[in-house]
Order: sequence, then C-alpha cells, then structure tokens
Amino acid sequence: MNKYNLYGSEGCHLCEQALAICLAVLPRSQLIEIDIIEQEGVAHETQTLVELYGVHIPVLEKLAQDSSKNTKLFWPFSQAQVEQFSL
Repeated sequence: MNKYNLYGSEGCHLCEQALAICLAVLPRSQLIEIDIIEQEGVAHETQTLVELYGVHIPVLEKLAQDSSKNTKLFWPFSQAQVEQFSL
C-alpha cells in the first residue's frame, strides 16, 4: 500500500481543492497532510519545506521505500492525474 504526503499550508484554497481531489482517489489512511509553515524548523536534507515547496504548493508526494525514489505531482493537477499518479 502506497503512502502519500500532501504539502500545503493552512488557509490555502488551492490546498483545500487538492485535498478534496486526493481524497476522491486515495484512502485517508494513505494520505498525510503536511503544513509547510508548521514544519518550518524541520530540515529536509538541507532545505526547509518552505524553501522546497513554498511557491509550488500544493504538492502531492508518493513515498517509496527508498526516499530518493519518491515522486512528486505539482499543482495544478486533476483527479485523473492523481489516479494515474497512484498506479
């Protein structure tokens, strides 16, 4: 079973749209919402989440066993694109 991170921030209307699209395709148990602002102090390799995704949110990330093989789907995306991405 695949797991996914959905990067966004509170109050982001595009992030709310992305969440609705993702939940139409993915079970809630497979989706982790990550607020890039709340995680500001958490380094991801050498960059913060705001530095990585701030101008790109929402971003859907498909997690792999080897984190170097994680794949990302950047906004804008459709339900059909999420369905294809989840295969």
